[in-house]
Amino acid sequence: MSEADKSGKQHLSDGAGRAIDAVSAPGTGSAVAARQIDYQDRLLELEEAQHIGRLRRSLRRMRRNRLLLLGSALGVVVLAAGLGGPWITGGDYITQDFQDIHLPPLSDGHIFGTDALGRDMAVRVFVGIRVSLTVAAGVTLLALAAGIVLGMVAGYMRGWTDRAVGGAVDFIWGFPLILLAVLFVGGMGGGLLPVILAVGLVNTAAIARVVRGEVLALSQREFVEAARAGGYSAMRIMWRHIFPNILAPAFVLASYYVAVAVIAEAALSFIGLGAQPPTPSLGQMVADGRNFLRLNHWESTIPGIAIVLVVLSVSLIGDGLRDVFDPRLRHEAKSVDEQ
Repeated sequence: MSEADKSGKQHLSDGAGRAIDAVSAPGTGSAVAARQIDYQDRLLELEEAQHIGRLRRSLRRMRRNRLLLLGSALGVVVLAAGLGGPWITGGDYITQDFQDIHLPPLSDGHIFGTDALGRDMAVRVFVGIRVSLTVAAGVTLLALAAGIVLGMVAGYMRGWTDRAVGGAVDFIWGFPLILLAVLFVGGMGGGLLPVILAVGLVNTAAIARVVRGEVLALSQREFVEAARAGGYSAMRIMWRHIFPNILAPAFVLASYYVAVAVIAEAALSFIGLGAQPPTPSLGQMVADGRNFLRLNHWESTIPGIAIVLVVLSVSLIGDGLRDVFDPRLRHEAKSVDEQ
């Protein structure tokens, strides 16, 4: 064998030895793990960038959605009436004037007239709208917070946790709302807090069901699998990678249940389980004026119209959000338009 061949073989054997040493070196495993973590981080960043892009497209669709714009405009009017109406009218919803009972609308100093006790209807309606919005906001915050937490834990952890949460949700869902309200009012007394808790508990069960289904679907996505492979904790995966992706359906459903909360508060106040006198409530005002429908119908119809406007504004906003964030509805509407 020539000297050149010997030197070539020696060079190959030295290179192979260096390659084997490099693979078996202590730092090689850490380098491979670092590259794997870097790949997983890039995958997560790509998924987050796609999510941000979808959010921007949704915002553009929101600006073009007529239902959403109409509902938002009507909602601003209702909100302004509830917040600024009592201040603009400058009246007192408690003061009684028996010389001015049952005055019709557009009377001197009373644009909505007066009730059976001579109280100004305009101020009472505006304060009643404020009460309804307060109950709706409290119910929505409670239902969103509890429903998202329960739905995420049940959908991601599964197993006995899913069965326990599902059993509790089914148990709550099986109770009639009026029965829950009676139980809370009997245990806590009258007022708005028992109404918020009763309606919020029922709405929590509904939101938890929807969130659980969304989490079950998201748990099979690539970015969640990459986060699991990266060794991230379940808490971090749920709140950093799953939570932002369930906000849209949760808020859409919550917008619908705002209208449910307004109707439920009015119904409970109608039967005496909601706001207690002297605090005015739209449902209570409808109940107070039902005895004078033939002669002074405005005492029930004006607060009834206020309930309709509040529910209509919230319903339009919910329908608009559903059109924006639910791709199935957009595709169905597009196919109908093409036909």
